Amino acid sequence: MSKHDEGRRAFLVSVAAGAVAGAVPNARAQTQEGQATNAAAAAPIHAHADNAGHGAFLNDDDAAVVAAFAERLMPGAPGKPGARDAGVLNYIDLALSGAYADLQDFYRRGLAQLDAYCRNAHGAPFVKLGAARQDDVIAALEQGKAPGFTWPSAQAFFNTVRTHTMEGLFADPIYGGNRDFAGWRLVGFPGAQPLFTPEDMRKGQAFMGAPIIGLQSQAKS
Repeated sequence: MSKHDEGRRAFLVSVAAGAVAGAVPNARAQTQEGQATNAAAAAPIHAHADNAGHGAFLNDDDAAVVAAFAERLMPGAPGKPGARDAGVLNYIDLALSGAYADLQDFYRRGLAQLDAYCRNAHGAPFVKLGAARQDDVIAALEQGKAPGFTWPSAQAFFNTVRTHTMEGLFADPIYGGNRDFAGWRLVGFPGAQPLFTPEDMRKGQAFMGAPIIGLQSQAKS
């Protein structure tokens, strides 16, 4: 993993560590353009039974772009789960077919503009670019320096995908992401626990026990 990847992971993990206790989204957030976004579903939604990671809304091409984009935002490494490991694509796909249905056109337009920008600037679609070039593209979006974006703006698209990537990493697994509690384990969040022992309460370090089994895990059995 490059120093650039390590820095991005460290930033996202530090942000999540301060907010993951409220990881199950329950309000509406505002993007930079004022585009209201639902934060996760009011009712639980389960991962696709075939574990394909998409199919509720995203087609194969768009799913590949979203998966690659999210992985560059939160790259995986040996022993360190990234966006793909945590099932972020599955989370976003399910959300866009449900709680985030009002953002379907936002994503369609954003992905089309991203494809056009990458082809014009780099001669290839986003998924065909190397990791370093993908990082350059993402940085251009974040800084509003990617021409060709009208609605959504480059920055609004970046901010929205980053927010949804964070949700997919750290929300309750019942919403389709945070596979096997990968995000929670990454930041040492124990999840819901029926009981903490007196010894647990006296410890100065993070609780290391496994999260309580969620509804999604129970459904598998």
